[in-house]
Amino acid sequence: MTPFDVYPLWPVEPVKAQGCYVYDANSARYLDFYGGHAVISIGHTHPHYVKRVTEQLNTVAFYSNAVQNSLQTQLADKLGKISGYTSYSLFLCNSGAEANENAIKLASFHTGKKKVLAFGRAFHGRTSGAVAATDNPKIVSPFNVTPNIEFVPLNNIAAVKAQLQSNEFCAVIIEGIQGVGGVIMPDDEFLRDLRALCTQHSACLIVDEIQSGYGRTGKFFAHQWAGIAPDLITTAKGMGNGFPIGGLLISPAFKAVHGMLGTTFGGNRLACAAALAVLEVFESENLLENAKSMGQLLMGELRNILEIKELRGRGLMIGIELTSLASETRNKLLFAQKVFTGASGTHTIRLLPPLCISNQQVDEFMVAFKKSLS
Repeated sequence: MTPFDVYPLWPVEPVKAQGCYVYDANSARYLDFYGGHAVISIGHTHPHYVKRVTEQLNTVAFYSNAVQNSLQTQLADKLGKISGYTSYSLFLCNSGAEANENAIKLASFHTGKKKVLAFGRAFHGRTSGAVAATDNPKIVSPFNVTPNIEFVPLNNIAAVKAQLQSNEFCAVIIEGIQGVGGVIMPDDEFLRDLRALCTQHSACLIVDEIQSGYGRTGKFFAHQWAGIAPDLITTAKGMGNGFPIGGLLISPAFKAVHGMLGTTFGGNRLACAAALAVLEVFESENLLENAKSMGQLLMGELRNILEIKELRGRGLMIGIELTSLASETRNKLLFAQKVFTGASGTHTIRLLPPLCISNQQVDEFMVAFKKSLS
């Protein structure tokens, strides 16, 4: 048996990682400005993280959700305080797609309606409901196609209003910042108007913060820049710093009913230990402020480069629109300069580094990036 061929793989295999660097079998060091798709939030193999997970592994690694697990309560309490959503409740699962599936399901239960409004270039995951709300026909199988999903252009409030007037929609789902779509930002005013329209038409507002959340933009969630409060917030990637975990923050308007949601592995002890370690490092190292300040520094440096057609993003979620092919620049960065970045579409380089990067690593990236454009 061999692994199913899912992705084209770069001929690089990290065998060690520390902080903002990864190392291959030949001891070559790579600056990580991609974080494994925004997963590495506090840096690789952070000592507090390793200690927390190891201690948990040496006590109880797993038991079912049929018994009490105080780590879930601790995580919910700390996440509520750090994010500012103390009155919300938390459902724990295993991935971002699973978080979005449960958000859509909960919205449908809550409203008794079945349609969902999503946006052009959206990416919400690869499972059945999440991929149906993803605007990429190449990954939507015939089984996943449903009349219950409608798409409208991002930042077009008139198009949203026209759809919601039918009052058939249980939810509107939107990314805090579109990641896979190319770091495309919803306007703050658009988000505020969207919040008002959802309330007016009794549709739940779901904000997918799987890539844009967990401090990446300098606020805990990207939508907080617009000053809105969604009904449901989904999170995953940076939540566990590499340990699989997802979460759904649920407003007090929703009533819990036993059996409505469920999970075998969600909120397991190892996952909770990892997620608690992440939040503890957030506090002790002031990573929200660091993401904001390092993002400002990085964006300021990038604005001086003539080859950049457009610069998008907030904090340490940055999209660089080039006049040249992004794939060529990304390959030069990886193979010649030993820097991991991401790409989206034809011309966009994505930067999603750990939130602990320093001035020195910003300088290191800028030197490498300029060389890759020549």
